Amino acid sequence: MRYKQFVFAFFVFLSCTSVHGQELAATVNVQTNKIENQIDPKIFIQFQKQLKDFINQRKWTNDVFAIEEKIDCGFYINIESIVSPGVYEAKLSIVANRPVLNANYTSPLLTMQDANFVFKYQLGQPMEFNENRAQGADPLEANLTSVIAYYVNIIIGLDYDSFAPKAGMPYFNKALNIVYNSPEGSGISGWKSYDGQRNRYIFVDNLTKSGFDKLHEVIYAYNREGLDQMSDKPGIARAAILNALMAMQELNDVNVNSMAVPILMQGKFTEIVGIFETADKPMKKQLLNTLASIDIANINRYKEKLE
Repeated sequence: MRYKQFVFAFFVFLSCTSVHGQELAATVNVQTNKIENQIDPKIFIQFQKQLKDFINQRKWTNDVFAIEEKIDCGFYINIESIVSPGVYEAKLSIVANRPVLNANYTSPLLTMQDANFVFKYQLGQPMEFNENRAQGADPLEANLTSVIAYYVNIIIGLDYDSFAPKAGMPYFNKALNIVYNSPEGSGISGWKSYDGQRNRYIFVDNLTKSGFDKLHEVIYAYNREGLDQMSDKPGIARAAILNALMAMQELNDVNVNSMAVPILMQGKFTEIVGIFETADKPMKKQLLNTLASIDIANINRYKEKLE
């Protein structure tokens, strides 16, 4: 079993007859409000079903996942416009959650949006993907599955990192390989280092290069040494979470304008406030100093709740 390799405390024993399922329990939702009068609705009913099957039924790792181990995630696609017949411009939102040990709660692992999502889809079109030939025969068709496969590997990598130090690296490297083999064509963007300040290349580069090794330690410490210990050792767990955030601040100070740090902080506001609302004043002060560096967009909200 996958987590048994990482965390013996999570599952003391898992039966050999556990369901050998795929890795993800993904929700897929496609919104077509902006183009609903220009298309046959059957197209995106089929598209949504195919995409969900592509994500949930494909085997992405060599590990065995029991039903309770599947990663809770969501892919939300807003179709913005029709570029040409069968070619669409969209915004993709990705979320992933992680269960917290001994708690009826899931922690946000990834919350982000990719606004550079152009793809081709026609009714009955198969969804094919080869990670070593991500560019495919038709770049716009291939861009659909390449973008999704990229984020699937990012999600799996983050989930694995949260249970064992740097355990997610094989999947971040798979995502990097997709970048290197990504489709190229008219309208396709987000794969190159120069495609704006926030793109797929930069994000996975942050997750794989040696200068960001501390980030993987932070992900592990925040989740395993922090969140998973809150029910039994709240004081120790709270200190571990603060130390993890301070380590993230140090990383952010060295790697100015990193992409990974603000992305990994997205969606954490409610969780962090809940963890530290009963902390003492010196701890809250240190926390706010740290958050002013790594989550500047929400610092005023944090101050309202924690000062």
